[in-house]
Amino acid sequence: MTTGFASRGVGEAQRRFAMSNAPLMPKATAVWLLDNTALTFDQVADFTKMHPLEVRAIADGDAAQGIKGMDPLSNGQLTREEIEKGEKNPDYRLRLQESKVVLPPQPKRKGPRYTPVSRRHERPSAILWLLRNHPELKDAQIMRLVGTTKSTIASVRDRTHWNTSSLTPIDPVTLGLCSQIELDFEVQRAAKEKPIDATYGGATLLPASETTRKDEYEPAEKSSDDLNVDAVFAKLKTLGGKKHEDEEE
Repeated sequence: MTTGFASRGVGEAQRRFAMSNAPLMPKATAVWLLDNTALTFDQVADFTKMHPLEVRAIADGDAAQGIKGMDPLSNGQLTREEIEKGEKNPDYRLRLQESKVVLPPQPKRKGPRYTPVSRRHERPSAILWLLRNHPELKDAQIMRLVGTTKSTIASVRDRTHWNTSSLTPIDPVTLGLCSQIELDFEVQRAAKEKPIDATYGGATLLPASETTRKDEYEPAEKSSDDLNVDAVFAKLKTLGGKKHEDEEE
């Protein structure tokens, strides 16, 4: 008897916990429910934990434009029976089912990352890959990703590691030493703290000092041309006067 009451209490607690949580992607779920069911705005708002006015705005096309509806039936958050109950009774409130998509909790690690013994010999290869492909990473970040020590990183960088001749750079994600999300996070953090310097990327525009240098010599060239023109006219005038004198003789 006591066991029955206890199990019933646990089930009721689980049901309340499920009802207190909103479904995945509430707006996309609301869009799908409005397009594919006859549920009222209040029912959709209660299920998605949104305001009824926001649901009405979605129905009117004033909100959530461009959002593709997500079927809550496909991921197991809602059943067809629940929708039918809600369509028959406007006062009925839909119950959120336990989702099929369960993300395992990520426990916070304290201290260095633990690496299995079978993969510890692969850490130098991962360190070499990180040093070559992401030189912006700090030693502390590499230590978090690979689970190594600062002295090991220094030996790989300085090529003083005992197995340097046999090391091959290998992606730590491929080796299973870290996830792609963790690697991207550390790379983005390093990029924000230390922006990559701009390198030479080919031919560029000349500086202003080079493009405007020609203008400095234009007046001189123009003045020399003026002098040449004056000299030509003076010479012609002289020749003309000499010719006139010859005619008078």
